[in-house]
Amino acid sequence: MSGRPETLFPLFAGLETLEGVGPKTARLLEQLDITSPRDLLFSLPYAVVDRRRRETIQGADLPQTLTVEVTVGAHRPPRNRGGAYRIHVEDSQADFQLVYFHARSDYLAKLLPVGARRVVSGKLELFDGMAQMVHPDHALPVDEADDIPEFEPVYHLTQGVSQKVMFKAIQGALTRVPDLAEWIDPTQVLKENWPDWADAMRTAHHPEAMDDLSPNAPARARLAYDELMAHQLTLALARLRERKARGMVSIGSGWLRGKVLEALPYRPTGAQLRAMEEIAADMASEARMNRLLQGDVGSGKTLVAFFALLVAVEAGGQGVMMAPTEILARQHMEGLHPLAEEAGVVLEILTGRDKGAERRAKLAALAAGKIQILVGTHAVFQSDVEFSDLRLAIIDEQHRFGVRQRMELSDKGVAADVLVMTATPIPRSLSLAQYGDMDVSVLDEKPPGRKPIRTAIIGTDRMDEVIDHLRRAVAEGRQCYWVCPLVEESEVVDLTSAEDRFKRLRAVLGDGVVGLVHGQMPGAEKDAAMAAFQSGETSVLVATTVIEVGVNVPNATIMVIERAETFGLAQLHQLRGRVGRGEGASTCLLMYQAPLSEGGRRRLEVLRETEDGFRIAETDLEMRGAGDLIGTAQSGLPRFRIADLERQANLMAIAQSDARALLDKDPALTSDRGKAARVLLWLMKQDQAIRLISVG
Repeated sequence: MSGRPETLFPLFAGLETLEGVGPKTARLLEQLDITSPRDLLFSLPYAVVDRRRRETIQGADLPQTLTVEVTVGAHRPPRNRGGAYRIHVEDSQADFQLVYFHARSDYLAKLLPVGARRVVSGKLELFDGMAQMVHPDHALPVDEADDIPEFEPVYHLTQGVSQKVMFKAIQGALTRVPDLAEWIDPTQVLKENWPDWADAMRTAHHPEAMDDLSPNAPARARLAYDELMAHQLTLALARLRERKARGMVSIGSGWLRGKVLEALPYRPTGAQLRAMEEIAADMASEARMNRLLQGDVGSGKTLVAFFALLVAVEAGGQGVMMAPTEILARQHMEGLHPLAEEAGVVLEILTGRDKGAERRAKLAALAAGKIQILVGTHAVFQSDVEFSDLRLAIIDEQHRFGVRQRMELSDKGVAADVLVMTATPIPRSLSLAQYGDMDVSVLDEKPPGRKPIRTAIIGTDRMDEVIDHLRRAVAEGRQCYWVCPLVEESEVVDLTSAEDRFKRLRAVLGDGVVGLVHGQMPGAEKDAAMAAFQSGETSVLVATTVIEVGVNVPNATIMVIERAETFGLAQLHQLRGRVGRGEGASTCLLMYQAPLSEGGRRRLEVLRETEDGFRIAETDLEMRGAGDLIGTAQSGLPRFRIADLERQANLMAIAQSDARALLDKDPALTSDRGKAARVLLWLMKQDQAIRLISVG
């Protein structure tokens, strides 16, 4: 796969090779991320203006854009500087005015000579009972009027680039569109009635009605699919490489898992058992496991993860579980400890805090294979950490752990199987975009014994009632989280800071009852406050969102979220999941400040109606869009120019199976369709994929 195919050269030439694009325009277009004719083609119009010619403006609904042939009448220059220059014009049945500001009269006299016939096109509006067109978009002699397109596409612009310049540049780029061989499965093309790539490109840039701009219009859907397909091909190639990199075969005897199952007070859910089987089968195969374990808050991921670690131990090896923060690593340690006791396996923790002799002793035990399961932070990947026989790496809750990091893990010579766990339910289309190279196990049932959480929506004007309710609960020995919007840094002064709330609750509930945790505190203080709450020493923990992920206090049964309307849906769902972990019935109070926006109200209502994280995530995606949902900057989520993940989620799934099927039949992409797919990868600038083919 040497270099870019020749057919694509014209599309990747400099912008200045296009007619009407000089160095200045080229520099301005760079601000829109447009550096070649190819990028212009992928900047589709977002609107269309109907400029079909009419006989007269008579009877038109104003304001609207109209195109009509007129006779030019009298010119009325402005009386004072900066005033309006007016020109009277008449069509076959009615008259109106053309209005210009800051225009030179000699220029207008030449453009619109009195008595001449002209075709004008622009937005006509009523002003003081008179129809007027301010700065027409076009004013041309009748014999040149064919230059005005009947339907004019409207493009996103940047300062200094006009619609006219953009339109012309794109028309130029369209003359370079080559005919390319088809890379999409022919049955898919037939079923959807999609045009080929070149036709789709031409059609998308010549919309004739608003419907042509819809993501479902055949030309647009096809171009979106091309983007998704290229992305999924890249992920599938990465997956192929990962699977080819021989993994370790870890076949467990099952006896450790049997001991733990017997000791469990309940039976695992069907979803848990299914996931355990899928993982064990992956670990037993020669290909390297690359699986995502996706489970909502409280769906029992820890048990599934522990069973995977036990397979590694039963097979005579070691397993490691990595968490993003020290607090979470300690929590995993606490969660796994009783299970490890039942199984009789050696479990240790390694974090940045381990220093000196203690650290050296742990490293020696690890290298000798005496520690069977290690829990830790990223510290477990430092160069002096050596395992005796590492077979499984579990990575917890990492949006920040993208394809690239997973590859680095394998570059460490760790042929270990990899399981990534996430507690954030991700809608299917997004999980395919982000984790498309992985196989996915979903935990979508709640284990027995988890009670539903009652969720109520309350205005901040009822604060006194809430505090009163809290006082009674604390007297009964219950614990409560009180989540505030972010601390003082926020410019918005009216967001109550955690400090103030802490003081007010302490005044009402008494000293030593209320703890405080926020992002500005030093780590040790934060840990101390968390520990005091976990041990039940304090009954109320006032916190900013640092408690979102993973903190486990079974006795906490009340969650108050202040100014809930300022949080995202997924965040609210994660916060609510901090309660309802013990015996007691739990409540979540969402406090909002009136008036609520439409979106704010809908978010709170969705939470009140359901505890299903996947349903919540789908709603979140509809409401916010994909980029916001995971914070595009740090999510490793690709940025698509045409595809719309919210509205075209179904296409992503088809693209994934199509890409995998193509590579199953033709892993080196040497068949006709394979070669076409290579061209697609070049066209979509998927350099990473192209490298993978050339190495593979």
